[in-house]
Amino acid sequence: MSVRALTELLRGKGAHADPIGCVEDISAELAGRHVAGFPHSIAQLVFHINYWMEYELLRIRGQRPKYPEHSADSFPASPSADEGEWDRLRSHMKELLAEFAGLAKSSCAELDRQIETAHDGDQKIAGTLEAVLWQMVAHNSYHLGQIAMIRRMMGAWPPRGGGDSW
Repeated sequence: MSVRALTELLRGKGAHADPIGCVEDISAELAGRHVAGFPHSIAQLVFHINYWMEYELLRIRGQRPKYPEHSADSFPASPSADEGEWDRLRSHMKELLAEFAGLAKSSCAELDRQIETAHDGDQKIAGTLEAVLWQMVAHNSYHLGQIAMIRRMMGAWPPRGGGDSW
């Protein structure tokens, strides 16, 4: 697939929801609310998305971040965030997405660069910069779909900026 497609999917074009649009008009109170049958709040999901983008950026920069022992370690303990923390989570998400979108515009040689593994599981998947970027698209899309569903269940979908409501 093209670099243009990769960049567009990171930013929520095409079949993917806009990551920023999914969270920009949600209050901290709503972001911290749980829906029946789902283990995480929107705030926890945004924390988790940011956690993995930060993790992968460290790997891309040649560092070896500590891989969490359990999936739960990549989620915050508290389901909620006060207004200040919620603003920071959303702002940080925007910054991280911009950094990934910039990386998606790298040269072909840079996109083919191998990213050093940080744990045994990394060795089971493709390890180029391009592969890491596609993994982020898939990971973010998965969790943004959860955010969209939570919003629907709370009667808060579509976002102010629009979104499919089929």
